[in-house]
Amino acid sequence: MDIEILKSKVHRLTITEANLHYVGSLTLDEDLMDAANMIEHEKIQVVNVNTGSRIETYLIKGKRGSGVCCLNGPAARQGTVGDIVIIISYARMNFDEAKTFQPWVIFPKEGNLL
Repeated sequence: MDIEILKSKVHRLTITEANLHYVGSLTLDEDLMDAANMIEHEKIQVVNVNTGSRIETYLIKGKRGSGVCCLNGPAARQGTVGDIVIIISYARMNFDEAKTFQPWVIFPKEGNLL
């Protein structure tokens, strides 16, 4: 049996930009992506702590060390600059492997920096 479990989480980032007229996705500082073991184009869930909204999109690499967290395209309607979000990705694995799997969870500091 396979199940889907938490793979990576970036906990409590601040939205730094919202770009409605972009194709779509979430741009994230590449340092944060590396620390959370996330890759470009990976499917993610963005949970907005301020509004309660939950959306699915994918990641685009942002400038390393910039602290960028930018909602793009339609996702830009789900948050505003200054909102706090949690970015989550999941992995599918067999049940026994999932019992011992340890996700990558990071807690950025002020300015979305490590």
